[in-house]
Amino acid sequence: MSKLSMNLYNETCFECSKIITNKYSTSFSLGIKAFSKELQYPIYAIYGFVRYADEIVDTFHDKDKAYLIGKFKTDTEEAIAQKISLNPVLQAFQEVVNKYNITFDLIEAFLKSMEMDLDKTSYTDDSYHEYIYGSAEVVGLMCLRIFCDGDEEKYQDLLPQARRLGAAFQKINFLRDIKADFDERGRTYFPGVDFTRFTEQDKKDIEADIKADFDDALLGIKRLPKGAKLGVYIAYVYYLELFKKIRSTSSATISDRRIRISDSRKIYLMAEALLKSKLNYV
Repeated sequence: MSKLSMNLYNETCFECSKIITNKYSTSFSLGIKAFSKELQYPIYAIYGFVRYADEIVDTFHDKDKAYLIGKFKTDTEEAIAQKISLNPVLQAFQEVVNKYNITFDLIEAFLKSMEMDLDKTSYTDDSYHEYIYGSAEVVGLMCLRIFCDGDEEKYQDLLPQARRLGAAFQKINFLRDIKADFDERGRTYFPGVDFTRFTEQDKKDIEADIKADFDDALLGIKRLPKGAKLGVYIAYVYYLELFKKIRSTSSATISDRRIRISDSRKIYLMAEALLKSKLNYV
């Protein structure tokens, strides 16, 4: 294949991951648009990969999910090793993994958390933290590899805050989706919490943990490279707004319906974040 043809193939694969991101997440789509241009395709590739892995365990209920996630893992390993895949999502992902030296332990931890969703319905403290690390924190670390682009010292410096941000996002997702996770999938992620008797104190304890994650994560966001800072801050602002809405909502309501932020509100928050960036508030 000529270099021109290979470039066209890669571009179409990255565009597939971009479409996946735009279809599945308004929040992350708007945030990615704020990254410098050279960062956008790589971040789309990360999102496309994790989104489709998540779909296997959360959506394909009439299929053999264990086989599918196992096959997805094997195909991922092969794509990275061979530096080619006919699966456009995996082709874009392996390009990013190989270019930015994303270590396989991060990918393996992510896929292990996806496998946990196949049969695990309740969590201890240890398995809860293991799940959050694999399902969210390592995704932040993959993105951080891209942002730091070979600067190992900066990567290690920002690693703890990147993990805290991923953890905050995931815990908010757990709160937002607590009804669907229990009713549709039989899952309760928060250790020691009985969803059938989800109390205000349960909610406050979880919120205090999330706030600590958010506070620490913001310190890391402010030290990100220029091309990445605004995009990550926008995602932070969206989730912070969702967190504020959840905090002002009763545990009974959280147990009954999914809390959302409207697209119009997200656009307003994005404009506000852009203004703060221009004024060097971030």
